[in-house]
Amino acid sequence: MSETDELAQLRTTVETLAAKVRALEDQAEITQLVAQYGPAVDSGSGEAAAALWTEDGVFDAIPHLRMEGRDGIVGMVHGPGHQTVIHTGCGHILTAPHVVVDGDHATGRSHALHLRWDADAGRFWVFQVSANTWRWVRTSEGWRISERVNANLDGTEGPRAMLAPTSNAPSLEES
Repeated sequence: MSETDELAQLRTTVETLAAKVRALEDQAEITQLVAQYGPAVDSGSGEAAAALWTEDGVFDAIPHLRMEGRDGIVGMVHGPGHQTVIHTGCGHILTAPHVVVDGDHATGRSHALHLRWDADAGRFWVFQVSANTWRWVRTSEGWRISERVNANLDGTEGPRAMLAPTSNAPSLEES
């Protein structure tokens, strides 16, 4: 193998590794973004929760509330309904999302559990388990949520379908 061929092969290897590192960084950043949601809303930090979204991002908590923009999310977190829930004890637990990155956009799906404190029984109970679909976008601030749809897994087809694998999900051979 000539020196030119070796350099070309090395260049190709470095480019391949750089692409894989970027893909891993994207996955980690998006997963960390999702992981910040529960602690932000459970601590009543509306601005921190809202900062996870793009300025015009949407959070559709079907059928309860559709929040548009960061102000909508801040309003929910600081609103009387949410404040009552966090002051009587609750936890928003999100599972690690399945993420598919396509350039500066990504999609995903996950579960969310909403736990509530039962002071009389001295324990938490599962109030809600929901399906979530996500859309993220790379911004100058890093990855942000552009849309989250959250629907209670109540036995109906719609929420179950939200969790179904998509055609753009990588196969085991591609990962």
